[in-house]
Amino acid sequence: MLKLLRKCKNCKKYTLELKCPTCGAETFSPHPPKFSPDDKYARLRIKDRYLSSS
Repeated sequence: MLKLLRKCKNCKKYTLELKCPTCGAETFSPHPPKFSPDDKYARLRIKDRYLSSS
């Protein structure tokens, strides 16, 4: 099984676990999504980004 680096939302520490060993909070993947020139949803993401920042 491939383990990727994960980051804690609360204490901002990096770990390989699903829960932070220090504070017990959920971790998330800090890696950006893969780029694809055939991205079907890019238009919707860009539209959402600019509409939500207004």
